[in-house]
Formats: sequence, C-alpha cells, structure tokens
Amino acid sequence: MGLTTSLTNAVSGLRVNQDSLGLVSRNIANSGTPGYHKQSLNVVDYNTQTSSYARSVGANRAFNASLQTYYNRQVSDTANSSIQASYLDRLQGFLGKPGTAGSLDTLFSDLQNSLQSVATSPDDYTTRSNAVASAQNMAETLNRLSNTIQGMRQETEGQIASNVHNMNGMLNSLAEVNNRMLDLGMTDSARSALLDQRDRLVGSVAELIDVRADYRGDGTVALMTRSGVGLLDNGVSTFSFESAGSLSANSVFDPNSSENKVGKLSLTTPSGLTIDLVTQGVLQGGELGGLVTLRDKTLVEAQEQLDEIASGLAQAFSTVKNPGVAATDGVANGFDIDLTTLKPGNDVLFTYSENGVNKQVRVVNSTDPVDYMDASGQRVIGIDLSGNSTAAAAALNAKFSGLAISSTGAGNLRILDDGAIGATDVKTAVARSTSTGLQGAGLAFNLFVDQGNTAFTNNLDSDPPQKQGFAARISVNTAIVANNKLMVQHEVGGTLGDADRANYIIDQLASMSFTSGGNPAANADKFQLTGNLGNLIGQVLGFQGGNINAALTKYDDRQLTLDTISDQMQTEYGVNLDEEMARLMELQNAYAANARVVSVVKELLDALLGAV
Repeated sequence: MGLTTSLTNAVSGLRVNQDSLGLVSRNIANSGTPGYHKQSLNVVDYNTQTSSYARSVGANRAFNASLQTYYNRQVSDTANSSIQASYLDRLQGFLGKPGTAGSLDTLFSDLQNSLQSVATSPDDYTTRSNAVASAQNMAETLNRLSNTIQGMRQETEGQIASNVHNMNGMLNSLAEVNNRMLDLGMTDSARSALLDQRDRLVGSVAELIDVRADYRGDGTVALMTRSGVGLLDNGVSTFSFESAGSLSANSVFDPNSSENKVGKLSLTTPSGLTIDLVTQGVLQGGELGGLVTLRDKTLVEAQEQLDEIASGLAQAFSTVKNPGVAATDGVANGFDIDLTTLKPGNDVLFTYSENGVNKQVRVVNSTDPVDYMDASGQRVIGIDLSGNSTAAAAALNAKFSGLAISSTGAGNLRILDDGAIGATDVKTAVARSTSTGLQGAGLAFNLFVDQGNTAFTNNLDSDPPQKQGFAARISVNTAIVANNKLMVQHEVGGTLGDADRANYIIDQLASMSFTSGGNPAANADKFQLTGNLGNLIGQVLGFQGGNINAALTKYDDRQLTLDTISDQMQTEYGVNLDEEMARLMELQNAYAANARVVSVVKELLDALLGAV
C-alpha cells in the first residue's frame, strides 16, 4: 500500500469518525428528551484497484411504523379511559359508598326510621320535626347531587372546547412539518429533529381523538379517524365547537339538530364539507370521545337514576289507591274503576289470568300511545284517561282480545273477563291518583313537591316530561315545614295521636313498586331499575359503584398496555447511555489511530522530500 493510499484511508476515517462523534454526542445530549429517536451513522465502504475507504452518507433514525401505529391507538384508548375514570371517580365521591354517612341509602334509612318514630309517637313535636328534617335532607341531597352532575357535564363542554382549540393548533403544526419535510436541502440532523416533532404531534393528536397515521417515505404523514374521516392530507380539517351555554337536566343530546340542547362538535374538511362528529358517530376514542360519552350518556344516565329516586319518593307519599268495585254483566265478572281523580301521569293497575297465566297491566294516563313490556314484565299502555272515557275504553278494549273493556258513564272504566268462555279472569284493579290536599283527602299527602309547591304526578305529556330533572327540583312542602302536625293530622281537627298516616307511608315505601327506563327496547343500553324505593336506591348505588370500578379497571389495563408499548419503544428508539459512551470511546481511539497514520505519512513524506 502506497503512502497516498494510506493517507486517503486515514483522512476518510477521520471524516467518518468526526461525523460519528457528532452524532453520538447528539444522542447523549438528548438521552432524556421525550420523543427523541436515537440515530446512527450510515457508512458506506468504497473499493478501487488502488485503494479502499469509508464515507458517511447520512444518518439513520430509529423508527418502527407498526410499533408507532400500535402506540398511537393505545394512546387514544388510554386517554379515553382516563378521562372517563377521572370523572366517575369524582362521581363516586359525591354519591358516597353504600352505608356511609351522607349516602342516599343512609339518608333513606334515616327517613324510614324517623317515620317509624312518628308512627310510635305521632303526638311528639320533636319526633315529627325530625321526620321533616330527614325529608328535607333527602330532598336537598338529591338537589345537590343533581347540580353536581350537571356541573360535571358543564365541565366536559369546557374541556371539549379547550381540546378543539388544541387540536386545531396541532393539526396546523403537523401541516407545517409536512411542508418542511419536502425541503430536499435540509441537513440530516434537522430532518431527524423534524421527524421527532412529527411523531410527538401525532401522539398528542391521538390523545384527543382516535387517529390512524399513514407514515410516508418522504417523512410526511397523513391522518384520519378510525371511521375514515380525513384530518390531514393535502389540506387540514378544522374542528369547531358551538357551546350550548349552561347545561341542565333538560339539556340532552338529540340527533335532530333542532332538538339538540348540548354543544355541537363539528369537523370541516378542506373541501368545505362539515360533519357533525357526534351525530355521525365519528368519535371512537381519545379524550374527546370520552368527554362526549360522559356528557351525553354516562352522566345523563346518572341524572335519570336520581330522577327515578326523586319520582318514587314523591309518589310513595302522595299516591292515593282507589280499588275497583266488583262488577258483573251476566256471567262476566270484573271491576268498575273510577277515573275522575286521575291526573296526567297517574295510572290504573289491573291483573288478570289468561289460560292460567297471570298478567299485569299498567294503563298510564297519557296522550302518548305507548305499548310495551317493562323490565319487570308488566305491560304498559298509554291511554288518555282524562277525557272521553268511552273513547278511552274503546282504545283499551282493542288491545285485549280476551277482556271486555267498556265505560258505563263519564269517568268510569269497566274491565270484565270473557264470561262463559272461561279463558280469562280479572283478579284485581286499582286506580292510583295523586293526593289533592294535605287534609281531608285520605292518608296520602304531598310531602315532596315540584317547583312552586306543585304536586308531582309524573306527567309524561309535558315538555319535557315532569320526571326529567325532578331530582334538581324536588323539595319538601312548605306548608308541612311550617306546620309539622300535618305529618299525622290527615283530617281537619283530627287527633295528633293518630298514627294511620305514618303507617300508610311506611307501607307505601315498602310495597310500592317502580320500574325505570320506559320501553326497554328503546333503552337497551341503560340499566333498568325495578322494585320498591329502597331497592331502587340500592340498585343505583350498586350500578354506579360497579360502573366506576369497571372504568378504573379498564383504565388500569389500558395504561399497563401503554406502558409496555412505551418500554418497547424506549428499547428500540431510546438512547442507551452505556452503549453510547462505549461507542464514544471506540470512536476516540479510532480517531487517534487515523490521526497517527496521517502523522506518520507526513513524517515519511517529509523525509522523502528532504532526501531529494
């Protein structure tokens, strides 16, 4: 090997070592930088007839497209679970665990115990006062919980608006990164730094919305949602959010934009197409998806369950039961039912057997002609019982082939079996109306009332239905707060030693049954409550506790998976300081060796030139 060849090899080695030292130093300097991908020098050997030498031709950046795609998906799913678990954990803190001080079941137990004390000592002022205080505590707790839930829904809207602002900023930044990637004159270090920025931005977008990334060979990236809606490609889509202002229990999502009462989340594509992300079901993950689920489903269902409890509480105290009067027509037997006291939302219950099978029917005084089997197996039918009783009887009769339903006069409904055929047998019938007063109207009374001290009748025909948001409005009748004698004195001038009213309410709380949710077919994704008021409260606390635990477990599982992927990424992308320091020492030794070769060649050349 000649001196020139040796010199060429040594100089090329110095250049490669110099490039490698710079790259290793950059790796070491960025070892703690989030999102930094380690780099390695791409060295190519050149061989000719007279020499061989090495040359650096750019840097390689550690990257695995499949791993990155899996990471983005897990980031989105984990963020979705995280935001839901966070809100639900707070909700559990507000509701309280079963049996703890301040929880709904504890407050209901206190109310029952106070009524038992009234039944034992109805003439004792303090006992009656304690019962009223327990009722007020129950109502105020329902008010507070309802307001808390609506406050949490309001928070979700604020976070959605903030996320939309951040999302638009990140998408615009990614578009700028894509444009800069097309600069062919960019240095390797600048390009690698830009790719790091690209991946960090894609991960941040994935936290907010479910996203699929298409990493292209030129370093640019295209984004779309899992449902296929484009976010970034030839242009940038823009998110927008129109807030609905202050939310209440009546502020619910409706796919019909004219009926929708919550904020509208939209996406406008570069072509000008606007998509309603919620109505179209585009959101499948990310923090935005979790916030929308909380606002429109999870927290709404929690509110509805509180409304069921408030509704049951009011009806247990105020429901007057008017049993049907036995009636016959030839050999057909049944009952005459008085409809004159029924208000919108009140109902008629009757049971009958058909071919030996017992059946239950609840006829609700409503203009909405519903007809379904509720979660308890009871058939629910909507008939207008407040107007023409003949028309109501005819409409009801058309629904039962084995019964004869008619009206013998205004405000009367007669239900008879099939007589001589003997296939059906009407067993019981009762009309349930709402008490019209605190005295002189029976044992039932309106202890719990709606706004303005108005009676709660569970009116389905109002807009919205009376039950909706009732937990936020329920209160104790101001007349009873002012005069607790009304807790026992159901007749004007009646004795204070009469325990009949207290005993009636105690029985109502234990025996009156409720079923939530309306038509199960229309509410298949909701938990159905059924049973007496105590059962309902227990089911609500049990459901919410289970729901919260499930959300926390899902979050923990997804976070564990994300941590595993992050560890794998750290292995593939991260800087190992020990390896880099060892590599640095190797390069220093190689640099010194090449420098020595250059020095020796110089000495030899000097000697040769000096001998000439």
